Amino acid sequence: MEPFWVFGYGSLLWDPGFAWTSRRLARLDGYHRSFCMRSIHHRGTPEAPGLVLALDAAPDAVCHGIAFELAPEIAEETLEYLRARELISAAYLETVGTLTLDDDTQIEALVYVIDRAHWQYCGGLPLDEQAAIIARAEGGRGANRDYLYQTAAHLAELGLADPDLEWLSSRVRALTQP
Repeated sequence: MEPFWVFGYGSLLWDPGFAWTSRRLARLDGYHRSFCMRSIHHRGTPEAPGLVLALDAAPDAVCHGIAFELAPEIAEETLEYLRARELISAAYLETVGTLTLDDDTQIEALVYVIDRAHWQYCGGLPLDEQAAIIARAEGGRGANRDYLYQTAAHLAELGLADPDLEWLSSRVRALTQP
C-alpha cells in the first residue's frame, strides 16, 4: 500500500488532529496561503464571520508548509476526520496536489483549496481590513486572533517566513491591547 500524504499550511501545522508517521517541509506551487475564507463555524459566526487561511490559486504563487505522511492503515479514518473538519461548509475543495519535499522529491498529497465560487470566498481584502476582522472574531474553536498567532508562530519555528502573517500578528496585537 502506498503512503498517504496530507499538506498542512494553516491550523494543520499546529493542530493536525491525526496520527502521522513522518512530516517534511514541502512546497505547493500555484497557490498561496491567504486569509481569503470567511469563517462562520470555527473562528467566527454567521452574524460576525472571522477569517481563516485557505490556499488561493495564483500564477507563480508558492506555499510552504508541511507534508504529513500517514500509515496506509489509518488513511481512510483520517480522511473521514479531515472531511468533517475541513468540509464543514463546502468552501474548500478537496483535491490532490503535487508537493515538492525539502529534498526535491515530488509526491502527491491531499490538499484543501478554496472554492472561489463559494460565498465564503473573500480574496483580496486589504491587510488592515483582515486585521480588524481577526481582532474581533470568535467562533466554536475560539478567538480568530489565536488561530493567527498559532499559525504565524509555527511557521516561524519551521523557518517558513510569511511576511503577511507576521504583519497581521503585530497589527492584531496592537488592536487588541487594552
